Amino acid sequence: MMAVPGAQGPADHAGSQVDPRTAAHEMFEADVASNRLGIELVSAAGGAAVARMRVTDSMVNGHRIAHGGFVFLLADTAFALACNSHGPATVAAGGEITFVRPAREGDVLSARATERTRYGRSGIYDVTVSRADGQVIAEFRGHSRVLRPDAGAGDGVAAPARPDGAPESASPDGGRAGVDRD
Repeated sequence: MMAVPGAQGPADHAGSQVDPRTAAHEMFEADVASNRLGIELVSAAGGAAVARMRVTDSMVNGHRIAHGGFVFLLADTAFALACNSHGPATVAAGGEITFVRPAREGDVLSARATERTRYGRSGIYDVTVSRADGQVIAEFRGHSRVLRPDAGAGDGVAAPARPDGAPESASPDGGRAGVDRD
């Protein structure tokens, strides 16, 4: 799933609560990968989201069909937008995709994410990726986890320093305190 800007997500600097109407939009603005690939945020609110992407010539594989990694990335982006639309910074705990039929260069794909359930700090989301003609390309299921407010952004992502000056990833748990299973 996409990196979330900072441990707190897109909250304002005064420490107020995150506005769920804008949390996913602010996260998407900071998502360099999705933006550079031309993914568009169509909508995101209340546990649902729609993202769109045109398959370009640089996204096709040796069979001249859309590389599955790009289809996964589009589905994952919609998933991230849906689970972050509630406000608290949320990351993927896992994701799985089933490819139904190929997409081709020039196809415009839409990924529609729907929240299935949230329980504690976890959630399950389904995403359908389809072409403009309505043909389903792939089905994705994502499992999310809300980060604790005091957690770093996770392994491999720059995290704020601890009070002793060490990076958050220097903690005994490798900086993964926000995605524990409590």
